Amino acid sequence: MVKYLLYIRKSTDDEDRQILSLEAQKAELEEFALKESLEIIRTFEESQTAKEPGRPIFNKMLEEIEKGEAQGILAWHPDRLARNSIDGGKIIYLVDTGKIKKLKFPSFWFEDTPQGKFMLQIAFGQSKYYVDNLSENVKRGIRQKLRRGEWPGLAPIGYLNELRYHTLIKDPKRFRLIRELFEIYASGQHSLKDLQKLITSAGLLTRRGRPLSIAVIQHTLQNPIYYGVFKYFGELHQGTHKPMISKKLFDQVQEVMANKSRPRKQKIVKQYAFRGLFKCGECGCAITSETQKGHIYYRCSKKRTPCSQKYMREENLDTQISKILQKFSLNSTWANKMIEELDKEKEGKAQAEFSFAQDIKSQIKICDNKLDKLLEAYLSDLISQEEYALKKGKILNQKIENQEKLKSFEQKDNHWLERAKNFISQANQVQTIAGKGTLQEKHLFLKKVGSNLVLKNSKIKFFPRQAWKIIGNLPDFVDDPAKFEGGNLAGETNFFKFSIWRERPDSNRQPFP
Repeated sequence: MVKYLLYIRKSTDDEDRQILSLEAQKAELEEFALKESLEIIRTFEESQTAKEPGRPIFNKMLEEIEKGEAQGILAWHPDRLARNSIDGGKIIYLVDTGKIKKLKFPSFWFEDTPQGKFMLQIAFGQSKYYVDNLSENVKRGIRQKLRRGEWPGLAPIGYLNELRYHTLIKDPKRFRLIRELFEIYASGQHSLKDLQKLITSAGLLTRRGRPLSIAVIQHTLQNPIYYGVFKYFGELHQGTHKPMISKKLFDQVQEVMANKSRPRKQKIVKQYAFRGLFKCGECGCAITSETQKGHIYYRCSKKRTPCSQKYMREENLDTQISKILQKFSLNSTWANKMIEELDKEKEGKAQAEFSFAQDIKSQIKICDNKLDKLLEAYLSDLISQEEYALKKGKILNQKIENQEKLKSFEQKDNHWLERAKNFISQANQVQTIAGKGTLQEKHLFLKKVGSNLVLKNSKIKFFPRQAWKIIGNLPDFVDDPAKFEGGNLAGETNFFKFSIWRERPDSNRQPFP
C-alpha cells in the first residue's frame, strides 16, 4: 500500500494574510484522504512562497521520498508544490524514476502516464506563468506610482498611508516628534543612544507601542523621504507628499553622523565674565583668570613659552571695555535717520526681487528639462541603468535645493533689511550697555564689535568687525545729522555710500547693484 506525505503551504507568515489557509487545506485533505482510504504517515506545513527554489520543509519532504520512506504526495493543487521550474522539475523527475508513485490532489487529476505527466507539466507551467504575470503587473503598478511621486510601500514612521489618494499624510502623533529628532541630532550634542532616551521620554514609539531601536533611529535619520524625495531600487524620485524637513537640515544631520559626533561632558568650573575672550599679545596663549584675596585677576596662561605680561584686575579691564564700546555707539538721532533711509531702500528693490525669483524658477525648469532628456536617453539605451540613477539623483537634488531657495526667498524676502535694522538698534544700545550693562553683556558686545582680541601691557587691542569699523572711525562732529549737509545724508561721508550697509550675497540671494 502506498504511503503518503501530506504537504500544505501558504505564501506568507503574516498573520493578517491567509490566516486560515493552512487549517482549511489540512481539513480538506484529511477528509479527502479518509474518503479515498489514503495512508498519511506524516504532514508537512510551510509558510513560504514557492516562487523561488529553496524551501527547507519542501526539500526535507523530497529527501524522505528519495529515501523510500513514502511513495506518494497529497496536496491541494500542484501550485502548492511548485511555482518555479526547478521544484516542478524535481517532482517530475521523481515521478520518472519511480520514487513518486502517486500524486493526489482534490482539485486536479494525475496518473503516471505520458498524458498525466504532460498535464502535470502544464499545471506547473501555469503556476509559474501566474506568478510571473502577477509580478509584472505589480511592477507596472509600482512604476506608475513612482512616476506620480507616490511612495509604493508602508509609510515610514512620522507619516501615514492615505489610501484614497495613494499618498503620504502627516501622522498626528509622530510627525512633530520625528522632525524634532532631526533638529536635536543636527546640533551635534547628542549621540544616537542619548537621542533614543530623549525621544522615548517624549512619547515617540513604534506602531506596536515599543521604543525605537538605535538602528531604526539611524535609518530614519538617513532616509531622504523626510525632505521630499525617496529612493527606490537605488533611484531617487521626487515625492508628492509634504516634506517634514529641509534638505539643508538633512545634510547637516548626515554631516554630524559622518563625523560620529559625541557629546563632551563639560567640567563644572567657576564662571568668569571675560575668560576665553582674549589672547596674550606677547606669546599668543589664552588669557585665564583666578581669584586672589576677593579680587578677580586676568593673566597669561604661559603654556608655551616664558611671558613677561603681568596680572590685570577685572575692574581695570571692565573700564577699558566700557570706553571701547562707547566709541562704537550710535545715538538715537542717527539711528532713526538711518532706519528711515533703509525704508526708502525697501521701496526700490521690488523689481530686483522679482528678477531673482524668476531666475530661480528658470533654474528649476532647466532641471526638469534635464530630467526629461535623461529619461529619453535611458529609454533609448544610450546610457545604463546605473548611470541613469546616478545622474538623476544629482539633478533631482539640485532641483530640490533650488525649490528650497525659492521658498526661503518668498518667506523671508526682507530678512536682509531686518538684519540691517537690527544692527542699527544694537549700535544704539551700545552706550547703555557700556554704562550700565553687566559684565556678561559687555563680553558679548565686545565679541560682536571686534575680532582677534588681544591683551598686551594691560591694553586691549583688536580689529573692528565690518560695519562697526565705520561707526568707530566716525569723527566727533557727525554726532548729529543736522550738522551733516544741511540735515540730509547726501554728503561724501554718507553711511549708505559704504557697501557694508548694502545687502550682501548669501546662499539664497544675490547682491543688489
